[in-house]
Amino acid sequence: MIVMVWIGGLKAFQYEADGIVPFVINSPFMKFFYHNTGKTAVNDKGKIVAEYTLYKNPEGKTVQKNIDWHKENGTYIFSYGLGTVIVIIGLLVFLGIWFPTIGFIGGLLTFGMSIITLTFLITTPEVYVPDLGGDFPTPVHGFPYLSGAGRLVIKDVIMLGAGLIVASDSARRLVANYR
Repeated sequence: MIVMVWIGGLKAFQYEADGIVPFVINSPFMKFFYHNTGKTAVNDKGKIVAEYTLYKNPEGKTVQKNIDWHKENGTYIFSYGLGTVIVIIGLLVFLGIWFPTIGFIGGLLTFGMSIITLTFLITTPEVYVPDLGGDFPTPVHGFPYLSGAGRLVIKDVIMLGAGLIVASDSARRLVANYR
C-alpha cells in the first residue's frame, strides 16, 4: 500500500511523468494515451530515432522545449490519471484489512497492474543495457542484462505475488464469512 500510494503520488510530478514515457509510448496496452506515439525524428548524429528520445528530461534537470513536447504529447495528463488509479488501488488493498471484498478487488487490480507493467520487459527498448561502444566491444548488453529501467520493472514480480496473496487472503475471509 505504501509503495503504491508513494509511486502513484509521484506521478503528479514532472520528472516522474517524463520518466514513464518510454514505457507508455512503447506499450501496445497504453500507447494510445499519448499523441506522439509512433513518431520519428532525426537525432544530432543524423540517425532516425523515436521522437520521444529527443525530449527526455533527465531526473533533476528541466528543459522547457522538452516540457512543451510532453504537454503536447499528453504526458502529464496521463500521468495524473495513472497516479490516481495507482493510489486508489493502494487504498483498496489497505482497506482490505477490514473489508475483504474491497481487499479482493484491490488484490486483483494489483495483480493486473503488475502483469501490464511486466509487459514493458518485452515492449520497451530502454529496459536492457544498450551497446554504447567504448574502447573495446561491450560484452554485456541486450537481453538478459537489465538497465536501471529494467530493474525497476522486474520488481513488479513482487507486486504480482503480493496482489495474488491479498486477493486469495481476502477470498478466504469472504468464504469464511459465508459459512
